[in-house]
Amino acid sequence: MVQRLQQYYQKEIVPQLFKEYQYKNKHQVPHIKKIIINRGLGDASQNAKLLESCNKEICSITGQQGVITRSKKPIAAFKLRQKMPVGIVVTLRGDRMYAFLDRLINLALPRIRDFQGVNPKSFDGHGNYNLGLEEQLMFPEIDYDKINQIRGMDISIVTTSTTDGQAMSLLQAFGMPFKDKSKK
Repeated sequence: MVQRLQQYYQKEIVPQLFKEYQYKNKHQVPHIKKIIINRGLGDASQNAKLLESCNKEICSITGQQGVITRSKKPIAAFKLRQKMPVGIVVTLRGDRMYAFLDRLINLALPRIRDFQGVNPKSFDGHGNYNLGLEEQLMFPEIDYDKINQIRGMDISIVTTSTTDGQAMSLLQAFGMPFKDKSKK
């Protein structure tokens, strides 16, 4: 099933960016390659139920099972042994990526209290956008009564654009609500 944002990208965004940046080939128009959702779990090494519940939450938000990341080396100050679980990561591509982006832009971000827009300075210099969320309750898939602890997550949107300006215009065309710089 082709997602709504994917059709919108092909019919509206590609011609708009093609005309704006005067590309020579339609394959030069930037697109979103993947979305990576990462959640660090500091105390998951002592609590196995926490790891399982966080994995279920990520699975319900993204529609895809998360991969448990493990520590590479032991750190005594953090009571961390080698190969202990420290986080969960999910990489979304294709239809699931567009479905998640649609829910993020149109459902989750507007549900944040006192939301002014996302930071336009969060680009990494290579056309990728990073966004940090403080809680998972903004997603409509999460049931408030079943949450045992509020945890945040990091979302990285990886694009094929080479500059931050092209990536910003791509995300603005998708409807990403950036903060207005003139309202300071």
